[in-house]
Amino acid sequence: MAAARPFNFSAGPAALPLPVLERAAAEMTDWQGSGMSVMEMSHRGPEFQSIIRKAEGDLRQLQGLPEDFAILFMQGGALAENAIVPLNLAHKGRVDVLVTGSWSAKSANEAARYADVQRVVDTKPGGYLDIPPASTWALRTDVDYVHLCSNETIDGVEFAELPDLQALGCQAPLVVDCSSNQLSRPFDWSRVGLAFGGAQKNIGPAGLTLVYVRRELLRSPLPACPTAFSFETVAREGSMFNTPPTYAIYLAGLVFEWALGFEYAGLRGLAALEAQNRDKAARLYGFLDRSALFFNPVRPDVRSRMNVPFFLRESGLTDTFLAQAGAAGLLQLKGHKSKGGCRASLYNAMPLAGVQALVDFMQDFERRHG
Repeated sequence: MAAARPFNFSAGPAALPLPVLERAAAEMTDWQGSGMSVMEMSHRGPEFQSIIRKAEGDLRQLQGLPEDFAILFMQGGALAENAIVPLNLAHKGRVDVLVTGSWSAKSANEAARYADVQRVVDTKPGGYLDIPPASTWALRTDVDYVHLCSNETIDGVEFAELPDLQALGCQAPLVVDCSSNQLSRPFDWSRVGLAFGGAQKNIGPAGLTLVYVRRELLRSPLPACPTAFSFETVAREGSMFNTPPTYAIYLAGLVFEWALGFEYAGLRGLAALEAQNRDKAARLYGFLDRSALFFNPVRPDVRSRMNVPFFLRESGLTDTFLAQAGAAGLLQLKGHKSKGGCRASLYNAMPLAGVQALVDFMQDFERRHG
């Protein structure tokens, strides 16, 4: 009998569902009798065209994405999109950003290379531990777009719901960096103009970036924008203007198939994934709030379901905890270098059993060291 796999809590590149890995392994040298690995196929050939179009259809179904959104398969990750988005949308040269963590701060800094950026919210002075209520946001009325990060991977802060900009008196489109919570819960797409995310959290391997953009926003970019990064061009060419990351798209497609069939608590698909993610987060946060040794500092109503940073009140025990957790098959729990401490990422591929194993280990560690 094969040994049980450890539980991988990496923030990204993150764990993939085991059935996806097993199917990819089985098809590695010969995809469905074609005699080719997907890595060897022409991106314009009929074999790969069937792969990408099915992936796109399955993703649209999972996300409940309206037809007035185009799906773009791009490269460069979310960091590149921080430049690509203003190069496509910042025609007036004015952008508002909600800075609620390390990644939205990077977005603001990058957009400032191309536009006048106002940090409508900046919670860095308080340690990125909360999100001020929307009623306090001083949004400008004449901006190209408003940017937010729906889930801050490093800081563990998540918007419980996306804001309704129109209700706040702003007619600009909302741009969402959803890298670490896309496909973990439904989004209200009526509030979104454009969303983007790197695939390496809930969707697949690093190298693929998903962009969801309203077709009405597909227009000529700023003159400085490289043609390969023009949303208008990429959409017109069906993500084939340049060679896309073919194998990453293939793996993402396998994840979409897995997600469509995922069942939990009598639910199926994205609803089932959301229900399990809610239960996983509740189990870990519940322990942290009861613990005398471990704690999470984020305000409870904006805590992330995907990324749970936590700390030991006796910080000198952190390295001991991480070493013993690794030996127990609980991997990659070290916190981001900018924050220290620990972090457990609870993406879709992490089963409830993995979170329970972590909680059981933390309880035992506290008994021994608390």
